[in-house]
Amino acid sequence: MATGTGTYHQQLAEQKRAAIIAAATSLFLDNGYAGTSLARVAEAAEVSKATLFKQFPTKARLFESMVKEHWNPDVDERPEPATGDLAGGLAEYGRRYAALMSRPEMVGLYRIIIAEMPRFPGLAETHFDVGKMPFFDSVRRYLAAEHDSGAARIEDPVAATTQFMGMISNFTFWPRLIVVGWNPSDAETARAVDDAVATMVARYGP
Repeated sequence: MATGTGTYHQQLAEQKRAAIIAAATSLFLDNGYAGTSLARVAEAAEVSKATLFKQFPTKARLFESMVKEHWNPDVDERPEPATGDLAGGLAEYGRRYAALMSRPEMVGLYRIIIAEMPRFPGLAETHFDVGKMPFFDSVRRYLAAEHDSGAARIEDPVAATTQFMGMISNFTFWPRLIVVGWNPSDAETARAVDDAVATMVARYGP
C-alpha cells in the first residue's frame, strides 16, 4: 500500500509540474517574462502558490526548468549511437534534432527569448547553457569519437556539429518563426535529415 501511495503522489506531483510548465510557457509568451508573476502561473496551472514555490522558488528557476523540459523530452534519453557508422549515427541524431525542433513548444520558447533578450539577456544564456548546449555537446562528442576511431575525418567537431544542426534547423524550425502555416510533412522532414547526413558524409567521410 505504501508503494502504491508513493507512486500516486509522485504521479500527482509530475502532473502538477507539467501543468505549471505549460502555464508558464503560455503566460511568458503572452505577457512577457517581466509581465508574468509566479502567482499568475499558479492560478493558471490551478495549483496552490505553496505547491509552485516548493518546486520553483524563483521565476528564474521556473524558466530554467521550462527550457530543460522543452529540450529534453523522453526521446532524447536514448544512448548515444556507437561509432563506426557515420551515416547511421548522424541519421539518428538528425532524427532526434528534427523531432525536437518540430515541437510546437520550441517555437514558443524561442519567441519568448527573442522578445525578452534586450531586457533579460540572462534568459538567452540559460536557454543556451541548459537547453541547446547539452544536445550540441552530445553530437560533438559523437563526431569527435568518429574521428578518433578513423570512421571520419573531422578536425573541428564543433564546426561540423554547427553545420549539421544548422542544415536541419534551417528547414525544420526557423521558417516556423516567420512563415505562417509552415509545417513540413514527416516525409519532407526525413528527406531534409537524409540530405544533411549525405552532405556530412561527403564532406567528412574517410
